[in-house]
Amino acid sequence: MEEREDLKSILPFLPLVIRSSSLLWPSQVVEPLKALSRGPDHSRVCSGEVLSIAIADIRASLSLFEPLARSAPQGYALFFDELISREDSRKWFEEVLPELANLLLRLPVLLETHYQNALRYGMETGLRILGPQEAGIVFLSQELVAALLACSFFCLFPITNRSAKQLPTINFDELFANLYESYSESHESKIKCIVHYFERICSQMPSGFVSFERKLLSLEYHPLHISYPKADFWGKSAIPLCPFEAHSSGLIEDHSNDALQVDFANKYLGGGALRRGCVQEEIRFMVNPELIAGMLFLPSMEDNEAIEIVGAERFSDYTGYASSFRFSGDCIDKRTIDFLGRRKTRIIAVDALCNPRMKQYELKYLLREINKALCGFLDQSKSCSYRRLFQEKGLNSINLDQDDKDHDNTSRTNILLGESPSTSVERNEGGYMNQTVGNSECNVNQFFDHQESIGIATGNWGCGSFGGDPEVKTIIQWLAASQALRPFISYYTFGLVALQNVNQVTQWILAHKWTVGDLWNVLVEYSTQRFSGQTNLGFFAWLLPSQPDHEAEC
Repeated sequence: MEEREDLKSILPFLPLVIRSSSLLWPSQVVEPLKALSRGPDHSRVCSGEVLSIAIADIRASLSLFEPLARSAPQGYALFFDELISREDSRKWFEEVLPELANLLLRLPVLLETHYQNALRYGMETGLRILGPQEAGIVFLSQELVAALLACSFFCLFPITNRSAKQLPTINFDELFANLYESYSESHESKIKCIVHYFERICSQMPSGFVSFERKLLSLEYHPLHISYPKADFWGKSAIPLCPFEAHSSGLIEDHSNDALQVDFANKYLGGGALRRGCVQEEIRFMVNPELIAGMLFLPSMEDNEAIEIVGAERFSDYTGYASSFRFSGDCIDKRTIDFLGRRKTRIIAVDALCNPRMKQYELKYLLREINKALCGFLDQSKSCSYRRLFQEKGLNSINLDQDDKDHDNTSRTNILLGESPSTSVERNEGGYMNQTVGNSECNVNQFFDHQESIGIATGNWGCGSFGGDPEVKTIIQWLAASQALRPFISYYTFGLVALQNVNQVTQWILAHKWTVGDLWNVLVEYSTQRFSGQTNLGFFAWLLPSQPDHEAEC
């Protein structure tokens, strides 16, 4: 066990020790956890105030001397002693907390079992720090995820050196401290979601798996990775645009068909989920708390990276957004399970530029955003197909006959099947997927879900608090989804006025049978004019003067 490189990388960030090839809790921690597991009659932990003292004692036993957030004890006391009912508090301390202590006691065995099974289909899937520029995947059982989140609740993860590794917050002390320091109903509801998750898993432990994958577009040539496209690549792409569906109401997470659901992420996974944040990413992490486990071992994303999480179960319903966010009760997740034991909930975390202002119209930043989206939207299980299509056929410079460029996905299906959609195929030696993917990777990828029918469900990524131009960001995501050969993009506008005519604009573009390259070149022309001050119109009004200019209205 001591020689495992994956374990070596994560062990400094776990509260366990390794002795005689076994993972263990330090002996001085075992008895307090056993007392908690026997209930309040043995542990005397029957209130939030006493719970905070017990947490401090266990942390001291682990020699975790880094101070918790100053008001964390008051936050635990406020929630469990004042904000929830006496009956709910009694149930928590008599039933849930003992089960969480038992779960913590099982953590060493759960981890050892995990590492024994960490070689899946020839791939390393063990828990480890998946650092920057390190593509890879980690598979965790839902029970192991629950045990890790119990560590977060008890604030047992060492935090020394986490910032040096660019790792986000993982303990729950700031979450509870902020409840006390700046109380709001929305923040109380965030904690209610987490507490409800623990209640659910303590009554019936789920038996599936969750995978966390760090994806990247290689900045240099690599035989197993797709390279970061240049602007010239996008301008020459002859890929047909995929169908575009706009929805003025509804939520990404409620999308009925199979789709990769976009998390409007911070570069630090989870953003302010464990602090004061309460917008799209943070809400998703509250209603699907298993996502939080990724914050333990996934450092911040760089410009050519994205994080895909498959299998996170939803446990809570909610209403509202930001300050109006409210926990509204239990949610039974009815999504089906794949053959790897993962719930078919696919979430892709992609971080947009923050407050880009006018620089978002510069070419290098357009390129950054479209490649970030492409990195997230690419289906890694199609690596061999991408190699064949982009290397052997030079797909980015295929000249599609206008009669073949239909947009009912026929030509896109031909592309996926490896059939030429045109009688004229021009080879391009500079395509960004010109690389050799070994047969071993092809063999591995056959075990993953092939995602021919899995589109993109997204919305106002990089807008709102991030300050991006919603019309430009919409087009960028559409281009990336199309280039990634996704069969559709479902776009939830959340009623944003600037996008109320997005259906008319996208249907006009589709009717004119534009390719990815056509639309990219027009977007670059618009952005150049916008950056230089030649136009102040929004993209839609600039493209189609008959459209109202909502940019001016804003």
